[in-house]
Amino acid sequence: MPDKVKTFKILLSGRVQGVSFRYFAESRAKKYNIAGHVRNTFNNKVEVVCQGEKENLELFIKEIKKGPTFSIVRNVDIEEIKNPQNYSVFEIKF
Repeated sequence: MPDKVKTFKILLSGRVQGVSFRYFAESRAKKYNIAGHVRNTFNNKVEVVCQGEKENLELFIKEIKKGPTFSIVRNVDIEEIKNPQNYSVFEIKF
């Protein structure tokens, strides 16, 4: 994998479930050519694993931090994943 491709795990909390957050993340991933997945967690958070070129990831993460119209993102934890698997698509996990 090229050096300019990065992978991050993002955990978002606040009002992030029941506001179409996963579909928002999926549409932004397509916009910025990001692979990975998004899913709701059991503790009312949203987890995003995103992989792509650094510049595209920065734009994607900036939008994810805002979230869709009716969301209220209160906290964002971002960690880089070292030695990640190689993702080819972005999917919503249920």
